[in-house]
Amino acid sequence: MKSILEIKPDISYKSVGKFEETRFEKIHNEIFKNSVEASKIVAQEIATLIRSKQAENKSCVLGLATGSSPIKVYEELVRMYKEEGLSFNNVVTFNLDEYYPMKKENNNSYHYFMHQHLFNHVDIRPENINVPDGTVAIDELNQYCVDYEMKIKKAGGLDFQLLGIGRTGHVGFNEPGSHINSGTRIITLDHITRIDASSDFNGIDNVPKRAITMGVSTILRSKRIVLMAWGQNKASIIKRTIQGDISSEIPATFLQNHANATFVLDQPAASELTRFKTPWLVGECIWTTELRNKAIVSLCQETKQSILKLTDRDYNNNGMSDLLAQEGSAYDLNINMFNVLQHTITGWPGGKPNTDDSHRPERANPAKKRIILFSPHPDDDVISMGGTFSKLIKQGHDVHVVYQTSGNIAVTDDEALKFAEVCNDFIGGSDCNIDFPAVINFINNKTENEIDSIEVRKLKGLIRRRESYAATRYIGLKDENTHFLDLPFYETGRVKKNPLGAEDITIVMGIIEKIKPHQVFAAGDLADPHGTHEVCLNAIFAAMAVLKTKPFMNDCWLWLYRGAWHEWDIHEIDMAVPLSPDEVLLKRHAILYHQSQKDRVMFQGNDSREFWVRAEDRNKNTAKLYDDLGLAEYEAIEAFKRFDY
Repeated sequence: MKSILEIKPDISYKSVGKFEETRFEKIHNEIFKNSVEASKIVAQEIATLIRSKQAENKSCVLGLATGSSPIKVYEELVRMYKEEGLSFNNVVTFNLDEYYPMKKENNNSYHYFMHQHLFNHVDIRPENINVPDGTVAIDELNQYCVDYEMKIKKAGGLDFQLLGIGRTGHVGFNEPGSHINSGTRIITLDHITRIDASSDFNGIDNVPKRAITMGVSTILRSKRIVLMAWGQNKASIIKRTIQGDISSEIPATFLQNHANATFVLDQPAASELTRFKTPWLVGECIWTTELRNKAIVSLCQETKQSILKLTDRDYNNNGMSDLLAQEGSAYDLNINMFNVLQHTITGWPGGKPNTDDSHRPERANPAKKRIILFSPHPDDDVISMGGTFSKLIKQGHDVHVVYQTSGNIAVTDDEALKFAEVCNDFIGGSDCNIDFPAVINFINNKTENEIDSIEVRKLKGLIRRRESYAATRYIGLKDENTHFLDLPFYETGRVKKNPLGAEDITIVMGIIEKIKPHQVFAAGDLADPHGTHEVCLNAIFAAMAVLKTKPFMNDCWLWLYRGAWHEWDIHEIDMAVPLSPDEVLLKRHAILYHQSQKDRVMFQGNDSREFWVRAEDRNKNTAKLYDDLGLAEYEAIEAFKRFDY
């Protein structure tokens, strides 16, 4: 079995040699297409280490991490235990950190996390498990931390340390300002770290302000270190860690000093690295159409010029001389790129009837299309494409909006209680299938970490359902064209959801077969902090893959929109739908019908703005980018990317 150091993943967009990479990069890293593939490789290395230690009759000492990054590694290790006979009998583990104060049985504790994802499913000896104790008395904590360090030393030191990375650059809970010589200790959590954890705790007010963590020096003494990072949200801090100077302001940069550390990344997490963001500055490139378009847009932004004003000198001075030589002149490059962007703009997102569509993003025929707008939560439709939604209805298409999940987890207890009390006062619970007195009693007596009762979840789902009807009616959609799937994977009552299942896919297939759409719009915004968008998109992909042989699917195009977190880069956009000032206002009002998500959003992510503000700012920024590039000036633009399934 090869270690990560020996395995070279298949990366189709990797266009530069290792010598050129290291000119910018100071930590060895490997990039994989997705986190599933990468996690299996990491698990294989850990399993190989465990078996090699068993062959020598020695203990294998692992430093383990929590959070979303290592979950699939633990899943693979459990699979190898059950299916391949991998034993953990000789394994000793030390976890990086724990919230303080925190009881072990709390389902937000890392003690609970590790048992849920790994320890309860393998044959590790209980006495070999070490997770910092979040219940130690404060006056005994210093000695406890010293003893934790000594226990690691007595075990022979860490053979392998698994790490994630926070947006502050923390490893473990070593927040900015942590010293390279720091040991296990109590630390105050950065505000950004607490924001990122707030969804797990149902609000930042419930997130502990302190934690116990292994120190930087403890981590650096590990014989082998693997740090994993997935997703666009980690791209910025990964670039600063791998390419920046060593600084206590980004504690992860201390890993540059380690002789055997590897960063394992998926493509989105690696996307800001120079060799991927601007590879023409690193070395010779293979100038694909996509890379050429990306480079020209980047050149405009770097020089602050519109496309048609770029000169030969601009290309030569910014690492693109080979592109210029290949194409012949700046004029040819500029005019071709201008036409590419011009052809993405349309006020007819369903296609303009009786028109030459050879340079339009959508087909002219059929003139009236059947359309499914999939929305992961009951507000992503209007947040992400409210203006386009309205245009499609006004232009006479048969539009169906399909809400994939109930969204009940995002309704606060206070909001649910308000509705329950109003309903209880009005009807006394006698004419409704929700027992409102029971709901009121449950919420008023709800204990820490208690899962909402079925009745409470029903009410919270109903709140979001009725908000959705109000918004779609305002947009102009008929009630019979509004569908609610309530996919089973979502209905756990917790932030953590179940994996996508066959039942989920079957339900999505059913609505597609029923409507037989010419267009499908779906959320391609995988930056959703809880992964619901990704699961919903995978359900659509899986359903369409099964249905692909059906005759109606030959005429079905899939368009991806992005939501509250990110927009497509300009060079990625295949359809740009301009919005007038009135359409921007209409979209805002539609979003505001989702009152339970206004003012006090439970799952805000790292952006404190309300969703309607985020949406407007994003759409206006896209319009400004088109304007800056020399295209027509619009109030706002909603953007879409076509996906060939």
